[in-house]
Amino acid sequence: MTETIDLLVEGGSASAGPPLGPSLAPMEGIDVGEVVNAINDATGDFDGMEVPVEVIVDEETGDFEIEVGKPPAAALIKDELGIESGSGEPNVNKVADMEFETACKVARMKSSDLNAMDLRGAVKEILGSAQSMGITVDGKDAYDVQQEIDEGEYEGQLEKEEGIE
Repeated sequence: MTETIDLLVEGGSASAGPPLGPSLAPMEGIDVGEVVNAINDATGDFDGMEVPVEVIVDEETGDFEIEVGKPPAAALIKDELGIESGSGEPNVNKVADMEFETACKVARMKSSDLNAMDLRGAVKEILGSAQSMGITVDGKDAYDVQQEIDEGEYEGQLEKEEGIE
């Protein structure tokens, strides 16, 4: 029988304490320290960000598998821009400006988790997150950049980002 434990951990900083330890402790044959080390190895690239992790444990054999999700788009944006948080009033107070290329980078990082069919759609989803966080893009409102994408104004940049040139 397998048991799945879903949790959020800070990248590279999982510990045997809550929420992981208490979830694994009742399972016989599971080396909690080994699981913690595997999670830290798998999430080390996301240092300082909360990362969704799924631990799948075979309770009969004690074997386990770690599946690491991607941090939320907002966390990736904050990390790329070096900011602590978004705006409490995103339509009034802007907290940062992001380059269009950074939006493309975040879109590529999150692409497997997004509903978009291509980079254009993925970038527009990331711009939606930026808008709700009070972040402008190249000095413009993120919503306006979404509209400009629809109007073809970023076609050359998007093709370059996709490697089409």
